[in-house]
Amino acid sequence: MRLLVWIDKYRPVSTSRLAWFLFQYGLFFLPSSVFLAGLFLLPAFLFGSLKRQDSYWRDFWNYPFFCASVLMLIGCFTAYSGWLAWAGLANWLPFFWIFWAAQPYLKTSAARRRSAQWLMAGTVPVLVTGLGQIFLGWSGPWQLLNGLVIWFVDPGGQPNGRLSGLFDYANITGAWLTLAWPFFLATLLQPFLDRSHRIVAFILALTLCVALVLTDSRNAWGGLILAIPFVLGPASWIWLVPLLILMMTPIAFAVLPGVDVELQQWARKLVPDSIWARLSDIKYLDRPLSSTRLGQWKEALNLVSSRPFFGWGAAAFSVLYPLRKGIWHGHAHNLPLEIAVSHGLPVYLLIVFGILGLL
Repeated sequence: MRLLVWIDKYRPVSTSRLAWFLFQYGLFFLPSSVFLAGLFLLPAFLFGSLKRQDSYWRDFWNYPFFCASVLMLIGCFTAYSGWLAWAGLANWLPFFWIFWAAQPYLKTSAARRRSAQWLMAGTVPVLVTGLGQIFLGWSGPWQLLNGLVIWFVDPGGQPNGRLSGLFDYANITGAWLTLAWPFFLATLLQPFLDRSHRIVAFILALTLCVALVLTDSRNAWGGLILAIPFVLGPASWIWLVPLLILMMTPIAFAVLPGVDVELQQWARKLVPDSIWARLSDIKYLDRPLSSTRLGQWKEALNLVSSRPFFGWGAAAFSVLYPLRKGIWHGHAHNLPLEIAVSHGLPVYLLIVFGILGLL
C-alpha cells in the first residue's frame, strides 16, 4: 500500500491512477524486457491518447514529426528497397505517436522527475549484469516466460570483452547508458539533496560512467561528454565549453591524422592507450576503406546526393552497399545519415533539428 501511495504521489491531475501506474511500471521494465514494458506502456499510451483536453494540432512540436511522417509515406511509393521501406516505417511512426501520447504523464516537473527515477531504477539491472559479466564471469542467457524475456549476459562481454550486460551487443548497452546518463548526472547535481542521498547518487553515477566506458562504444563515449553541457545548462557554457575543449585537445592530437609526430607521441603518452587506440582504430589499419566508418559515410553521402528528396527507402543501405562496395553493412553507422539515405534530406532536417530544438 505504501508503494502505491509513493507511486501515485506525483501523478498529474488529468491522468487516471491506472494509466499512471502502467506508465511508471513500463518505464522500469523498458531496458530489461521490451515484452514486459510493452504490456504496460502500450495501454498507457492508448489511455494517453484518449480524452485529451489539449489538441494534437495546437502543439507546435508535433508538426515536424507529422510532416516527416507524410514524407516518409510518400517516399515508400518510389523506394528502391520495396517492401522493406514500408516495414521500416515501424522504426519511426509509432515513436512520433508515442511522443504525443506520453505527454499527459510528463506535464509537471515533479512527474518528469518521478519518471526519470523509474528509468534510472530500470537501468540498475543493466549495470549489475554488465559489471557481473566483466568482473565476476557471469554468463547467460537467462530466460523467463519461455524465452519471452531474455537476458543475454555473454561471458566476458559481447563482442571481444566489451561490456554488454543483459543486452546482446555492447553498442546497444552503450546507447541505453548514454540515454540514462543525463538523469543520473542531474540527480547528482540537484540542490538541497541530503548527504546520504547524494552519496547514493554519486555511487550510481560513477558506476554508470565505469560501465559506459567499458562498453568500448565510441558513440557512448561521445554521449558521456556531450550530455554534460546540456544538463548543466547554457549558464555554465562560458566556463564549461572551454574546459571540455581543453580536456579533449590531447585526445584530438593523439587520434587525428596529420598531427606533428612529436606532438602526437606526447599526446599518446598522456591519453590512455585504450582510448586513443579505440578512437583511431589503430588495430584495424589494414582494413579496406569500404569496411570502415569513413568509407560507409562517404558512400552514404553519395547515395543522399543521388536521391536527396525522398531517399532510397528504409534498409536500402544494406542492399546498395554490397552492390557498390562488395561488402555487406546493414546501415550507415550514423543515424542522421541513415535517415537521409532512407527518407531524404527534408525528413532528415525535420527529425534532427526537431529533436535538437527540443533539447
